[in-house]
Amino acid sequence: MGRPRTPILSREGIRATALALVDRDGLEGLSMRKLAQELDVQAASLYSHYRTKDDLLSEIADEVTLSIDVSGFDHGDWRHGLTVWARSYRDALAAHPNLVPFIAAGPGRREEALRRADAVHGALVAAGWSPRYATLIGASTKYLVVGAAMNSFARGFDADVRVYRDRYPNLSQAHRLSEHAVEIDESSFELALSAFLDGLSNVYAIGGSTGG
Repeated sequence: MGRPRTPILSREGIRATALALVDRDGLEGLSMRKLAQELDVQAASLYSHYRTKDDLLSEIADEVTLSIDVSGFDHGDWRHGLTVWARSYRDALAAHPNLVPFIAAGPGRREEALRRADAVHGALVAAGWSPRYATLIGASTKYLVVGAAMNSFARGFDADVRVYRDRYPNLSQAHRLSEHAVEIDESSFELALSAFLDGLSNVYAIGGSTGG
C-alpha cells in the first residue's frame, strides 16, 4: 500500500504540536495557518478536528492542568488542601508559562477546570468557610499561583555587575540572582504561600470564616 499523500492527523498530535508552538513562540505565535505549516497539512484539515483555535487551546489547557491535585482536601484539612493544590497548580503552569494567560482567563466551560473549582469551593465550605470566603480564597490562591508561574523574579535582573555598581548600592549582589533563580523563585513562592495560609488561619481562628 502506498503512503498517504496527506499526513494522518490525530487530535493528540495536533495538541502536541500546538503546545510546542506556544512554548516556543507564545500564544500570539499560534495560528491555525502556522500550525498547519508545522504539521505539513492544509489549514482546512485542522478544522475537521478543532472548529476554532480556542477549542484547541481549551483541550491543551485541560491536558496541561491534569496534574493539578485537589485530593489534599479529602480529609477536611483546608490548609493542607490549599497547600497541595497551590503547589501542584504552580508546577503545572510553570511548565508552560506562555500558556498561562489563556488558562488564567478562567475556566469558561472547561470540564476539568470546573471540576477542580467545584471540589475546592465545596471543600472550603465543608471545612467551615462561608461561601463568600471560599470564593475569595480560591481567587487569592489563583492570583498567587499565576504570578509565580508567569514570571521569574530572579531572572529579571541583569547578570552584569556594572549595571548596579555605584548607582544602586543596595543591589550590589543583584547580578548573582539569575544564577540562583530556581531556588529563589521556589523559596519566594513558599514564603508567600505560607504567609497567605497563616493569615487565613488567623481569620479562621477568630470566626471570620463564617462571615458574609
